[in-house]
Amino acid sequence: MAVPGSSSRAAPSQSADRSGFLGARAPAEVDIMAKHLKDLDKELFRKILKAVVGALEGKDCAEAVRVVCDSGALSEEQLRFIIAGMYALLREALRLPASSLKQEVFKEDLRDLRISEEFIVDFASVVFGNRRTALEAAAARQGPRLPGIEDFRWRVDVAISTSSLSRALQPSILMQMKLTNGIPHRFEVPVSKFQELRYNVALILKEMNDLEKRNVLKIQD
Repeated sequence: MAVPGSSSRAAPSQSADRSGFLGARAPAEVDIMAKHLKDLDKELFRKILKAVVGALEGKDCAEAVRVVCDSGALSEEQLRFIIAGMYALLREALRLPASSLKQEVFKEDLRDLRISEEFIVDFASVVFGNRRTALEAAAARQGPRLPGIEDFRWRVDVAISTSSLSRALQPSILMQMKLTNGIPHRFEVPVSKFQELRYNVALILKEMNDLEKRNVLKIQD
């Protein structure tokens, strides 16, 4: 029976309005890892975490993992679960800009997974500490990317003699570019198509600028 003067509807919890960095549901690797951390020794946890951070930085951490495995404190299967979960958790956290991921939101997500507070502090020191810059740089180097332009040259050419009368004395733009992977590309663009390209690029830039001005895309503190 409801108490007079009070609402019978339960107040929504604070966590219901919070959007965590792991999304609506934590990745399976993270969820399994959290279960295996319950009885893990703090010193052993830090050794594993150090190896995972090293892997994220692009280092060879096989020896560090072997030492943990040889200690006999964990089975090989348990170790695999913990490493996979740590890697997935840190990768998701580092994927977000530092300005958009709040430390308290990060910690609250880990508390929801029932990870102990002392482990949460260590995770937070990696994500929000001095090594974040190095980790972000390593992720940028390791991630897939398209080749960039190393050199670009162009000139306007006019065909005086051609098999097509429609192209005679019509200017065109000859472009030659060299990509960072060493592959050269050479192509010809009629002036009319170049003007069309220039217009479309300007239109896309304007639309991008308009999108950036919309409040829905702005990061709120």
